[in-house]
Amino acid sequence: MIKHLKYALLAGALVAFAPTAFAETPKDTLVIAKQIDDLISLDPAEAYELSGIEVLANSYDRIMRFEPTDITKLVGGVAESNTVSDDGKTFTFKIRSGLKFASGNPVTAQDAAFSLQRVIKLEKTPVFLLSQLGWTKDNVDKLVTAPDDSTLKITITEDYAPSLVYALLSSVVGSVVDSKVAKEHEKDGDFGYNWLKTNSAGGGAYVIKSWKANDSVVLEGNPNYRGGAPKLNRVVLRHIPEPAAQRLALEKGDVDIARNLTPDQANGLSGNKDVAITSVPQALLYYVAMNLKTKEFQDPKVRQAVRYLIDYKGMADTFLKGKMQVHQSLWASGFWASYDENPYSFDADKAKALLKDAGYPDGFSVDMDVPNSDPFTNIAQNVQSTLAKGGIKVNLIPEETKALLTKYRARQHQMLMIYWGPDYMDPHTNADGFAHNTDNSDGAKGHPLAWRNAWPAEEETKMTDAAVKERDTEKRKQDYIDLQKKVLETGPYAIMFQSTDELAQRSNVKGFVEGPSSDVVYYNLTTK
Repeated sequence: MIKHLKYALLAGALVAFAPTAFAETPKDTLVIAKQIDDLISLDPAEAYELSGIEVLANSYDRIMRFEPTDITKLVGGVAESNTVSDDGKTFTFKIRSGLKFASGNPVTAQDAAFSLQRVIKLEKTPVFLLSQLGWTKDNVDKLVTAPDDSTLKITITEDYAPSLVYALLSSVVGSVVDSKVAKEHEKDGDFGYNWLKTNSAGGGAYVIKSWKANDSVVLEGNPNYRGGAPKLNRVVLRHIPEPAAQRLALEKGDVDIARNLTPDQANGLSGNKDVAITSVPQALLYYVAMNLKTKEFQDPKVRQAVRYLIDYKGMADTFLKGKMQVHQSLWASGFWASYDENPYSFDADKAKALLKDAGYPDGFSVDMDVPNSDPFTNIAQNVQSTLAKGGIKVNLIPEETKALLTKYRARQHQMLMIYWGPDYMDPHTNADGFAHNTDNSDGAKGHPLAWRNAWPAEEETKMTDAAVKERDTEKRKQDYIDLQKKVLETGPYAIMFQSTDELAQRSNVKGFVEGPSSDVVYYNLTTK
């Protein structure tokens, strides 16, 4: 029998020759096959993509967070305790003593204050998560302070439920940055932004060692992490966009975990004793966006017609079976205040009548930007064919997710297909994205989906504002349900599916934590 000798060169780590017929990842390294072409930045003041948020959840601690040992309970991260004033406007956090960043610098309240302030001052994509608290460049230094090394004090100007404020501080913008390291790399008053786009200055379980676009991200263990050094010292995210290639790499042992398998690929592994498959429900929504800068979409009847020209059930029952469930409202099923009715189904006759009433009896042509990867390619082709049955001729424009998101954030699309996941576990996170727009001008900053689609959402914005300020829990729940019903009728979206991940891992891999969103995917408890 001829024995194969293989080099395994992985992110700079040379593994010795091994007499084996299969590749084998290093014992101290977790190798994950994942599509990571959505990565734009690794600065927690800017990252707003699923892959980036996941990396940052593992390389920064947050003021509040869901711990890897229990992702169902919101607790203090760097904050050991917290209190709120009687009027609900001033929050005081006590920072845990003895904490250190990966650099060895102590974690202080000044670092936490600096981190929140820089989000506001940099004004990158996720700034709206904190600016809704009433913080601006002009007032944030007064409203976010550190009276001493162990005390962080924040004051909000809005009348929000404390639970929402805590949830916001558990999102990516609640990441605590080592201010000394950031300032050491500061250029032209950028708060270390250009350096932090590709490096880390945190106190999480890992340190970012390298990021090669559309290739890999490499993390190394942080011995100073308050939860203890990770079980595996190195994590490598390999960009393998094709599910078939991910499956092959997993079967060969070139990777430990595959994250983007199709249902067919996962089913094909069912008899492999070396691989374990787990279904993980996600809060991720897949939707079609319609930009109101495109004149046809300015008529709500046209938007209704589009929703009636999608074969939701047909896709969910065939090539998306096991991967997606039909879900059409803006807040994912299975969470507090979700609305699970799905009023739309494919109905070409109804869609044609709506288009005729809107003045488009012969339909119209439109471009739709789509990520050039699974599952979007197949979904987009199906949607293209069913929209054509109503007279809407769709020209598909496939592109890398990063390029698509850049175009979307500049609202330069006509139609677009993409996903959306929550920033924190409260319905306001999605309501604020899908249904809130206080400035529809092109120059507005920090506004997510309603603004990106040039939708003024005047009534819906008022409903969102009322829901977030409601203190009565049951009334607040009903407010969000009413809002979801409203957006189903008026919004510039055709929300189609809620996803389920098929997590495939080598059978020797244990302890990998994947929750319903990118914020609660943790590597540090993994063993093999």
